[in-house]
Amino acid sequence: MRDARLEKFAKVLVHYCLGLEKGHSLLIRGETVAAPLVHEVYAEALRAGAHPMLRLALPDMTETFYNNAKRHQLEHASPFAQHEIENIDRLMSIRATDNTKAMSNIDPKRQAVARKSQTTWMQTFRDRSAAGDLRWSLTQYPCSAYAQNAEMSLSEYEDFVFRACMLHRKDPVAAWRSVHRKQAKFCKRLDQAKKLRIVREGTDLTMSVAGRTWINSDGRTNMPSGEVFTGPVEDTVEGRVRYSFPAIWGGREVHGIELTFKKGKVVKATAEKGQDFLHATLDTDEGARFVGEVAVGTNYNIQKFTKNILFDEKIGGTVHIAVGASYPQSGGKNTSSVHWDMITDMRDGGRIYADGKLIYKDGQFIFG
Repeated sequence: MRDARLEKFAKVLVHYCLGLEKGHSLLIRGETVAAPLVHEVYAEALRAGAHPMLRLALPDMTETFYNNAKRHQLEHASPFAQHEIENIDRLMSIRATDNTKAMSNIDPKRQAVARKSQTTWMQTFRDRSAAGDLRWSLTQYPCSAYAQNAEMSLSEYEDFVFRACMLHRKDPVAAWRSVHRKQAKFCKRLDQAKKLRIVREGTDLTMSVAGRTWINSDGRTNMPSGEVFTGPVEDTVEGRVRYSFPAIWGGREVHGIELTFKKGKVVKATAEKGQDFLHATLDTDEGARFVGEVAVGTNYNIQKFTKNILFDEKIGGTVHIAVGASYPQSGGKNTSSVHWDMITDMRDGGRIYADGKLIYKDGQFIFG
């Protein structure tokens, strides 16, 4: 039986998130687990007059690659992937899998080698996105593996995903436009700031954001969304941050991360679990030890940590500080094959100061 919510979801993705029009080329990527939503997006794209193409992966194909690839295959920069990202008009990525732990035992050094081979592809993606030449969206199909990670039944997880995307609302697009207007006020105030200080238990971090642009993430590129973010001035991050939740990267969970920054660079990194993997990832390339993004999560429909960064970084009342690549549209200049979001809970005693003035307390902006 078809789920009517998926039809509604596809309409939001195609028209609001992607702004798909007649003649646009659209690449839809995902695993076969996501086939029901892929089908709805494909059909809606055709009705919009676009030219949809499918890139469906079988379960555990990434694990198969890392277990079997030789060094030259890990280092291979695919010209097909490069051509694709240079020429498509729209990109729709739909997350779903049968096994969220498939990469848990893959050597992080092999993953680092493969990520380096993708640097040019990823930079082209970021540059085209920043220029407005490529519009993209990332979302989640509610499947059993992610429901298990979230410690929910599948039906509970479906409700969680659809509510986070505001599909429970009669007019989800109107709801997201309201989010845009509210967050625009936050961005306007933050664009005036030169220096930020983020404080909570175990965290006291300062950075310059002078001349950088705060981006209003209103559901168009990430669905769900609900955050405002920028790239700090690369060599200005100073102090210490303790992350509240496990940080997940490449199928690995790292718990109890604490990072110390000096002149923008991570000079000390510890973890209660997964410290070797943390160090290996930070050593992927020079840019992996610098902050590429500082962001405030504003989606108060999301209050539970579910081990899925698409949702977790949007938790209303949190801050995430990502090491690695910046988003060029923010003015950030850091380059890396890594972009690892790590989350700090600000809901109990967290504060943000802009140029010495308190603007955020206990998980809420106190202006606007």
